[in-house]
Amino acid sequence: KIPAAHWYEREIKDMFGLEPVGHPDPYTLVLHGNFPDNTYPLRKDFNINTRLPHLESKLPFKRVEGEGVFEIPVGPIHAGIIEPGHFRFSAVGDSILYLDAKLFYTHKGTEKIFEAMPFTKALFLAERICGVCAASHATGYCQAIEKVAGVEIPPRAKFIRTIILELERLYNHIGDVGNVCAGASFLMCASHGFRIREYLQKLNETITGNRYLRGIITIGGVRFDIDYDLKERILNLLTIIKKDFKELIDIMFASSSLLDRMETTGRLSTETAKGLGVVGVPARASGICRDTRINHPYAAYSEVDFDIPVYYNEGDVCARVKVRIDEVSQSISIIEQCFSKMPEGSIKTTIKEIPPYKQALSYVESPRGEDIYWVMTAPNNRLFRYKVRSPSFCNWPAIPYTIPGNIVPDFPLINKSFELCYSCTDL
Repeated sequence: KIPAAHWYEREIKDMFGLEPVGHPDPYTLVLHGNFPDNTYPLRKDFNINTRLPHLESKLPFKRVEGEGVFEIPVGPIHAGIIEPGHFRFSAVGDSILYLDAKLFYTHKGTEKIFEAMPFTKALFLAERICGVCAASHATGYCQAIEKVAGVEIPPRAKFIRTIILELERLYNHIGDVGNVCAGASFLMCASHGFRIREYLQKLNETITGNRYLRGIITIGGVRFDIDYDLKERILNLLTIIKKDFKELIDIMFASSSLLDRMETTGRLSTETAKGLGVVGVPARASGICRDTRINHPYAAYSEVDFDIPVYYNEGDVCARVKVRIDEVSQSISIIEQCFSKMPEGSIKTTIKEIPPYKQALSYVESPRGEDIYWVMTAPNNRLFRYKVRSPSFCNWPAIPYTIPGNIVPDFPLINKSFELCYSCTDL
C-alpha cells in the first residue's frame, strides 16, 4: 500500500474515468459529484467548450459519533481574499477529534486549456497557476520546453533565474512568518513581517515590472538583465532585510505566549510525512532531508553552497517557522553568491520551434515545496499535454493528521504554518 497515492488515484478517476481497484476511499476528489456521470474532463474526446448541466449533490462527510461530540463547519467561503475550502471539525468542547477537509471548489480546467496551445503562449498561463509562485511555475515550464528542444540556456541566465527564484522564496517566507504571527494574534510581529515583505515586493517591481516577479523568466533564459546599479540596489536592500528580519525573530522568540502557541502545536511525525509524500518546508520540519535544489539541481544551484535546514522529531508549528527563518538566511547567501559568481554574456537562447511528440520532466523547489512538471508536445509547436503537480497537492492531505488533540483556535495557526495554496491544488 502507498498512502501517498491516495489523492493521485482519485484525481485520475475523476479526470480520466480509470477505476483505482481496491482504493479505500474512492469518492470523487475534484469534481464533487456535481458533474454528470461518465464525464471525464481530461480525456481527449472532451471538448473544453462543452457547457455541462449543474447537478445538485451533497458531499459525503465522515461523522464522529459520541456523547458531547459536535460539528463545527468552517467555509467554504472565508473572510479575506482566499479561495474556498470547507473544513468540518468534530470536537468535544474546544478539543478537536477529527477534521474532514473538502477542497476543489473552483476547478478551472487549467491543464485542459494548455492542450493545443502554442508553446510560447502557454508560458503566460503557466506562470499564473499560483499568484505568489509565478517565477517557480514559469521556470518549471521553461525548463521542460528547453529539455524538449534540446537547448541549454546561457550561464548568466541560469544565475539570474536563481536570483529571481530566491527573491520569490524570500518574500514568501518572510510573509509566511508574519502570517503565522497573525494566526496567533501576535499582530505586532505580523505587521513587521508584512512590512519587510513589502520592501521585497517593491524591489520585485523594480527588477521585473511586476510585484510577483511575472514576466522575467522566459523560454531560453530571461527577458531582463541585472546591471551593476540594480545589483547594488538589491544587495543594499538585503543588508537592511537581514537586520530587520533578525529584530522580528528576536521579538517573536522572546514572547513566551507566542512560543506556547507554536511549540507542540500541529505536530506531523516523520513517519506520517514520509507515508503521505509531504514535501517542502513541512517535510523538512518533520525530519525529511529533501530539497529539489540539491537533490535535482537546476538553474545555477549546483554553483552555490547552502544547507538544508532539518528539525528532527519536532514537526510542529515552531519547527516549520524555524525552517523558514533559516531558509531566509540561506536565500540571502545564495543571492550574494550568485552576484559574485555570475559571468558576463547573453541572457537568452532563442527557441523558435519544438519537435512533436517529445516529453520532458522538470523540477523546481518553490517556496511551498517541490513542483513537478511534465510536458508532451504536439505538432505545429503546440502542447499535447502539460501536467503540474504542486507541493500543495502533496501537503493538503497531511493537515487532518496534525489537527486531532489541538484546540479549535489553533487551526488557523497550524494551517498558516503549512501555507498551502488552493489555486495550484485545484487546477
